[in-house]
Amino acid sequence: MNKKGKIGVFDSGIGGATVLKEIIKLLPHENYIYYSDSINNPYGDKTETEIQNICDNIVRYLIEQDCKIIVIACNTASAESVDYLRNKYKFIKFIAIEPAYKMVYDYSYENPTLIMATKGTIDSEKFHSLLNKYDNHQTFLLPCIGLADRIERGNINEINKYLNEILHPYIGKVKNVVLGCTHYPLVEENIRQILGDVNFFSRGTISSYSS
Repeated sequence: MNKKGKIGVFDSGIGGATVLKEIIKLLPHENYIYYSDSINNPYGDKTETEIQNICDNIVRYLIEQDCKIIVIACNTASAESVDYLRNKYKFIKFIAIEPAYKMVYDYSYENPTLIMATKGTIDSEKFHSLLNKYDNHQTFLLPCIGLADRIERGNINEINKYLNEILHPYIGKVKNVVLGCTHYPLVEENIRQILGDVNFFSRGTISSYSS
């Protein structure tokens, strides 16, 4: 890859660091800028227009910093803004992210599946297109309102209390868990302690959608 310019990665806080870590493994010699937008976290409860405006401001900053590629390391931002950004900034390559539901289709189709994501992601047109394409017809959708924000604050007791409340109905009922927000892998073990021996699908979910 041409070393001129940088790779910009942004998310609504610390969650995108899980994506950045995987990118660096693949491209260790590139220069990176990571933009953690904790001020506007969470994105999941914002309107499409609000998310597009927030992402637009971040992208303009990253372009000013000589970024040649911009990775939207947030499922909600990818679903709500990638088409808008590609239309506006045709000279920049945007890489978007999506929930790892296709991995369930490929590796564990026969098992009941729980998708944990923000409300914004679950309500998005792109997510429903993904779901309809790979639906195993035994999938539960769980909008985890406020979970990313709790992870940002880092209060483990608060996080565990919230996870126990929202996950209790699924104990013993699911085998696959799709972590549809880049923050959620940070509490994967907390989720495992509640749901038991489940398969997690989260990493390796980079997708360019349609360019």
